[in-house]
Amino acid sequence: MTLTLPLFLEHFGVCVGAITGVLAAREKRVDLFGVLVLALVTAFGGGTLRDVLAGDLPVAWLRGPELLLNVTGTALVTFIVARFHRPPHRALLVADAFVLAVFAMIGTRKGLAFGFSAPVCVLLGVVTGVAGGIVRDVLTGEVPLVFRREIHLYATAALSGSALCVALAGMGETVAALAGAGLVLALRLAGIYWKLSLPLFESR
Repeated sequence: MTLTLPLFLEHFGVCVGAITGVLAAREKRVDLFGVLVLALVTAFGGGTLRDVLAGDLPVAWLRGPELLLNVTGTALVTFIVARFHRPPHRALLVADAFVLAVFAMIGTRKGLAFGFSAPVCVLLGVVTGVAGGIVRDVLTGEVPLVFRREIHLYATAALSGSALCVALAGMGETVAALAGAGLVLALRLAGIYWKLSLPLFESR
């Protein structure tokens, strides 16, 4: 079973995911092959895990060359440009917030289309939004950003937006997805601006 989604949203999401993967590689001084690997796992990691869990095979990016060419091309261009100029950090965070909202809704809508239970739909939304970044950080030897306080409401935003999308599913697919994406974006941007975060787990 497949799910029809606006293609430009997926292309936008994997494009920004690839950029963040390349910039993570820059900090580790890896070669071009390593850059491409990190770009690919960041862009496709969440969607791949989602499709495997949902049993929707082959996974989305294997069904045609378009997404793979997008990520590869984006990674190569970013690799060249970032050697001379790094994009503003705040602009990249805002773009990544949009990507988180898009990916979370893609995962949640896929769960709804497959008729999964509400908790599973929410889980698929969160997995789609955050898994690629987790794999990227593990490969670069870092504590995944999603587990750090300074990431400011990342997984929390995806979880909240996905839950809202599921709760409003009866009002129509478009309304539910827009409301869920709006909540993800609002929480993420508020977290960035006001530096909001969940309490740390630490001994006193």
